[in-house]
Amino acid sequence: MARALALAEVAGEVPVGAVLVLDGAVIGEGFNQPIGLHDATAHAEIMALRAGGRLRGNYRLPGSTLYVTLEPCLMCVGAMLHARIARLVYGAADPKVGATAHLLDAFGNSALNHRIEVAGGVLAAESSALLRAFFRARR
Repeated sequence: MARALALAEVAGEVPVGAVLVLDGAVIGEGFNQPIGLHDATAHAEIMALRAGGRLRGNYRLPGSTLYVTLEPCLMCVGAMLHARIARLVYGAADPKVGATAHLLDAFGNSALNHRIEVAGGVLAAESSALLRAFFRARR
């Protein structure tokens, strides 16, 4: 999670960072880039999943863990389900668009054919502080 926080700090946009780990090795990293890339899908999580898929030569990433500084949105949750990651660890909660526990619990939908273990609140204070500082500076 510390590496995800470091990536969030270099984002230049809403500071969210993500690190994808498989068997103890980092296989993908990302930070928010939708503004810079003019791409609504360029969230930190998606960037990390893309990098992991390229490295592994497969979009499916079973057994992997995704560490992200902010609770993922519905789009990112969908990508995680398609990638078949095993575990999600996130920092700060996102009551406005968080799709794992706050706005909705997408992973709790019994109709889905894949389950992802979720742990929230890891380095939440640090993740939240980074987001608060970013938005305070913009006001």
